[in-house]
Amino acid sequence: MIQTESTPNPNSLKFISEKEISTIGNEEFQKGQSKNLTNSFIKELLNFKGVELVLMSKNFLSVKKSDNVSWNVLKPMVISHLNDYFEKNNEPILTDNQKTGTSEEHKDETVQKIIEVLDTKIRPAVARDGGDIKFKSFDNGVVKVELQGSCSGCPSSLMTLKQGVQNLLKHYVKEVNSVEAI
Repeated sequence: MIQTESTPNPNSLKFISEKEISTIGNEEFQKGQSKNLTNSFIKELLNFKGVELVLMSKNFLSVKKSDNVSWNVLKPMVISHLNDYFEKNNEPILTDNQKTGTSEEHKDETVQKIIEVLDTKIRPAVARDGGDIKFKSFDNGVVKVELQGSCSGCPSSLMTLKQGVQNLLKHYVKEVNSVEAI
């Protein structure tokens, strides 16, 4: 059974599944990437009219749509697509052998602290809103992150970034002066 939750971004909706969707953590896919994808579920979903971005997580996926499509039209299509997949398959949509991103090991102690705070204190809260936050770099006191899923283009994401993420990181990691989205 698929349930939906609204997110702070009116153009994003979170689709929650009882079945595991991804075994590899969060992965984001954008419409412009669809030609290069091998995963047919994601490719078909990105080809739905109005779907701009899909974020896959362990037990949910977020869909970000364009303004010219209504959720009344798109929501049943996404639910049907998910249900159809799980009727025909007993495995998650994304598994280790389909991993698309590359993981980098960060040896720097400050960077490790930043990533730990992001993973334990910030990502769970962002995931509740159907999004994700990825560490990109740390240089001269500035942390650069990428907002994904529902957070991408959300009207309140800048406030979340400055009042939430930046304040938490500055509190837990004294070397952090500011946070920027890329």
